[in-house]
Amino acid sequence: MNKAISFIVCLTILCGTTASYQQQTSALSLTQKQKQVSTELFRIIKNGKYGFIDQSGKIVIEPQFDLAWSFIDDRAQIKIDDKYGYIDTTGKKIIPPQYRLSYSFSNNLALVLIDYKYGYINSDGKLVIKPQFDEALAFKNGLAAVKIDDKWGYIDFSGKAAIKPQFDRALHFNEGLAAVEIDGKWGYINSNGNIVIQPQFDETLGFFEDLAAVKIKDKYGYINASGKVIIKPQFDDAWEFNEKLAVVKIGEKWGFINFNGQVVIAPKFDRVTKFSQGLAAVKIDDKYGYIDKTGKMIIPPRFDLALAFTNELALVYIGGKANYINKQGQLVWQQTN
Repeated sequence: MNKAISFIVCLTILCGTTASYQQQTSALSLTQKQKQVSTELFRIIKNGKYGFIDQSGKIVIEPQFDLAWSFIDDRAQIKIDDKYGYIDTTGKKIIPPQYRLSYSFSNNLALVLIDYKYGYINSDGKLVIKPQFDEALAFKNGLAAVKIDDKWGYIDFSGKAAIKPQFDRALHFNEGLAAVEIDGKWGYINSNGNIVIQPQFDETLGFFEDLAAVKIKDKYGYINASGKVIIKPQFDDAWEFNEKLAVVKIGEKWGFINFNGQVVIAPKFDRVTKFSQGLAAVKIDDKYGYIDKTGKMIIPPRFDLALAFTNELALVYIGGKANYINKQGQLVWQQTN
């Protein structure tokens, strides 16, 4: 399994949602001209139903959905009676639940499943690329990876093939390059479909902050956009760079490195998240807390599970119940039932 896919699956299991790889990755997508806006509303659960609070902890959309996901570009995916649809930030059903499966908006389009084929709708619910693909990923940077006749290629916004199907597997474009698999090895192509880094890696991640994690002979290192090894393979696991630091695993513990490959936060944690808004969640002795970029514990470990900060709040679990905290570690919202 490709490193990017396995990482997403792990997060999905931890968070207790049914979101797929496409759903998770589409939430990170960029439009062609501007970054997606993640509306400052936060998903909550009450009496088994999902709703949303604002940054102060006030409920702004009453819990009423069987499932719900984060807002992207003022649309949130929801599920009612085994059908998927979308709401706006007032809770109004902009696109009524009607799909067997659907995914978050990305590049102003959303991937939907109709009669066992994947297609794409716009933010008004209009079908703009008819269902025709056996497998597909969300649009990112103007292109979407799709599977046609057992091979993966890329389509543009019109649904036309921009890069002909020729790969055994294909992932999103990021920083101008996309990882593709050919004969069991991963390399990278540019937006014209030309191979710029020959398939040679057992696993890969996308390019972030000019570097990509790759697996060579059971160890992970980092390459640049020309394929040159910048940080030699030496880690048992590795994630993307974010906020100038990357998560790495040495032995059974997790820590952080800088662009030079130097360990700047010693691997002593059982679990971690990437840095977001200056903090990272870490697990020590079965409890999660948050550290800053010096490795100093800012919020003491007291949570059963803790996720990354987004828009100044982080989702944490205490005694099986979901809660939101601010960057001072104060509870902003608590699940009561």
